[in-house]
Amino acid sequence: MTTATTTTTTTTTTTTTTTTATAATTTATTTTTTTTTTTTTTTTATAATTTATTTTTSPNPCSTGALSWNTSATTIVNSSQISAPSGIYFNSNNTLFIVDEYPNAVVWQLLSNAVNFTNVAGVYMSSGPSSDRFNYPQDVYVDASGNIYISDFYNYRIQKFTSGSSTGTTIAGITGQAGSAFSQFNGLRYFTFDSTDTYIYVTDYYNHRVMRYSTSSTSGTNGVLMAGNNGAGNSNTTLYCPWGIHYLLSVNNDLFITNYYGHSVIRWTPGASSGYFVAGVPGVSGQTSMLLSYPMGIKIDTYLNIYVVDNNNHRIQMFCANSQSGITIAGTGIAGNTATQLMSPRGIAFDSAMNLYVADTGNARIQKFLKL
Repeated sequence: MTTATTTTTTTTTTTTTTTTATAATTTATTTTTTTTTTTTTTTTATAATTTATTTTTSPNPCSTGALSWNTSATTIVNSSQISAPSGIYFNSNNTLFIVDEYPNAVVWQLLSNAVNFTNVAGVYMSSGPSSDRFNYPQDVYVDASGNIYISDFYNYRIQKFTSGSSTGTTIAGITGQAGSAFSQFNGLRYFTFDSTDTYIYVTDYYNHRVMRYSTSSTSGTNGVLMAGNNGAGNSNTTLYCPWGIHYLLSVNNDLFITNYYGHSVIRWTPGASSGYFVAGVPGVSGQTSMLLSYPMGIKIDTYLNIYVVDNNNHRIQMFCANSQSGITIAGTGIAGNTATQLMSPRGIAFDSAMNLYVADTGNARIQKFLKL
């Protein structure tokens, strides 16, 4: 704001001038005395303030129809190499890790652009409770230090293999002991990690809940309840044999959970008493775009688009952010072994180019669908 005041009086001859300036306000006052005439003029000017905010957000390619994959896949691992792929995972080096559930009971590693893969955990064709073996392994994750984590369904534990080690350490659960205590699992499927690999979130299948454990914990450590534990059900306060799970780095760090027998996906803030459904109709199995049938694996991208393995519909469904109508991006909805079909898929993963990889369990193969 700038204010100028001038007063002129005609009589004597005395002149006084005062000027004050600050960063925000400038005031100038001039007084002249001479004789008779008095004139006062006041002018006030206020500078307008204009604030301009520009936010540029790229449109969600799912909503614009620009997000798609080739409908015909390439088989990168076939039935002569694996038996029953379940969880799959890509690390930052585009190395693919594959859980081969049964009877192989191992975790395979396939380096980027490689043809042959190696066994990095488990003893081939030998299940058991020892620290180097699994009993129906389910999911896999590899942290930045190269440590490998595996959910071991019928050994009721999470095993951690430090980089280069052939024996694992139990960081959650108690080997061979199924139960409902917070230190136990009753069958466990897939898991997810927070952004710093500090915590692991596990779907405790038959206990109908999600538990959280520190990645530095040990066997028998009590976990923290994150969701469910109210028995099986299709309400927003219950889970029904949760299978897949994805941790979303956000304000609330929400979890997206697939209910295998609930035919739905629920979004749940960790520790809250309830969640809300984001895909599927709770308790209703079907093949329309709005329905799921025994969903398993799940991923979320940066636009909050949801990718769900629709196991019994033999397809992968994409739900654009805030939409409950799915788009089929892989599979035809009919079980088969052609390049366009899937049979009872379980896990999915994306490489750094957003190419889609599917654990096509019923066909004992890994399928790659190129991003268009």
